[in-house]
Amino acid sequence: MKDVTALDAQPRALAGARPGAPAIMAVINRTTDSFWESAATLDEAIAGVDAAARAGATVVDIGGVRAGRGREISVAEEIERVCPVVEAVADSHPDILISVDTWRHEVAEAACSVGAGLLNDTWAGADPELARVAAAYGAGLVCSHTGGLAPRTDAHRNRYGLHSGEVVDHALAGVRRLADAALAAGVPAEKVIIDPTPDFGKNTHQSLRLLRELDRFVATGFPVLLAISRKDFVGEAIGEVAPADRLAGTIAATALAVDRGAAMIRTHDVRATADAIAVVLAITGQQPPRHTVRGLR
Repeated sequence: MKDVTALDAQPRALAGARPGAPAIMAVINRTTDSFWESAATLDEAIAGVDAAARAGATVVDIGGVRAGRGREISVAEEIERVCPVVEAVADSHPDILISVDTWRHEVAEAACSVGAGLLNDTWAGADPELARVAAAYGAGLVCSHTGGLAPRTDAHRNRYGLHSGEVVDHALAGVRRLADAALAAGVPAEKVIIDPTPDFGKNTHQSLRLLRELDRFVATGFPVLLAISRKDFVGEAIGEVAPADRLAGTIAATALAVDRGAAMIRTHDVRATADAIAVVLAITGQQPPRHTVRGLR
């Protein structure tokens, strides 16, 4: 077993994961059917990590299975897609926190054994053994909310109603329950992250409501991850807009989330996200502007 102490051993990753100074999590897709561009080969995945690190990411999230419907991917195939990338990145980027986007404990264990330090469980504890793996390896765990959806299923006429604020109460209760389970399994409190999980089990009205009341998640004291990059609710807020045209909308939502206390932003567009965060922090006075010569010379 590789010696990994996750968030402690890689301090740059979550040193900024607090309200006002969010960490940037770059998406590295090892799928072949994602809605966004994929890293089809190991070399492409490593190149993607290199580029993300240069652009300002301190966390990379490596995924081997498309979130939505698609062909069945076995545990063995998911491990084969993810683990070689994890091992290579652990060797080449020791300061990067490696996250693995999986709901399966077998994949989580294989990934942690070669260097993963964070498990991004986007399917809300569908496999309760995931918390045990995180605790055993000293890894962090993301606790999400999907409204009871099984992995790789889509929301359809969900139970929250068209405009109901009940979704916020349910999402808060769900992530708190999973956070408590993680703590009981032995995951240290400082390594538990919560994610309201817009779009998963929610319609656009409900996803927007989660961002509107983000302060309630921040108030739990757990770092809040937001995975909102180019999502459907962003496209529908603008109109009938495809993922390729959702960057400006995503950046607007990101700026609001940063101002309201998000601790980590998961993104397909690291440079644009880093720039947006820098401007928000400069406006709010939490960090100085990086280059100030205008009108001074």
